[in-house]
Amino acid sequence: MSKVIAIANQKGGVGKTTTAINIAASLAAAEKHILLIDTDPQGNSTSGMGIGRENLNGSLYNIYNGTKNIEEVIQNTELNHLKIIPSNIDLIGAELELIAKEGRETILKRAIEPVKSRFDFIFIDCPPSLSLLTLNALVAADSLLIPMQCEYYALEGISSLIKTLELVRGSFNSHLDIEGILLTMFDGRNTLANQVAAELKNHFGDKVYKTMIPRNVTLAEAPSHGKPVILYDIHSKGAQSYLELAKEMMGNENGTG
Repeated sequence: MSKVIAIANQKGGVGKTTTAINIAASLAAAEKHILLIDTDPQGNSTSGMGIGRENLNGSLYNIYNGTKNIEEVIQNTELNHLKIIPSNIDLIGAELELIAKEGRETILKRAIEPVKSRFDFIFIDCPPSLSLLTLNALVAADSLLIPMQCEYYALEGISSLIKTLELVRGSFNSHLDIEGILLTMFDGRNTLANQVAAELKNHFGDKVYKTMIPRNVTLAEAPSHGKPVILYDIHSKGAQSYLELAKEMMGNENGTG
């Protein structure tokens, strides 16, 4: 059964796009059928998968303005089992155009429906703000994966995201749940990082993934080469941690996590 997971955090710089690209690639390497939807106008998931943001034949913007259907904008990537719906700066225009549209919150949900059964996981990389694009992602999603940096303001950020989750549940998507909380850029030598991790585990229990993503230069380098980290340097700590996360996610799906 297909699962749609929005990767979101209203705070920027937490490793959201890094997570979107690399969990999608790691699960695809395990021969799961994956669709990655880039719903951020910056298009970082798009360029991070080696797709030029200029002169796209089709993008998520075309879905929102009704000029193409979903089949026409899905593109292949270097990984056989991983497809992507790219985006670029045109998506900013969609924000303005959506305001006047009837049923504007459910456009992405309706667009995904015809292809949903073809994929094991559909990941939606959200912008770092609560916009109509993010709202569409949360309405389309079954669950929410929250990447978090273990720092002083992290807990403040997650509380505002939980409020958003509750609002979306109340008005548009009553089944939206937390898929998991992922600790990113983790440094075990840092006392504050350990304190924040402990507090999150205390509050959210087994919703916090056992796998933690370390600070890793290779993870930062890979996007500039247009590759997920497993294609850039599979032996790096960053690559191994996302492969571990993929195993944990598959174990949770199978009830063995």
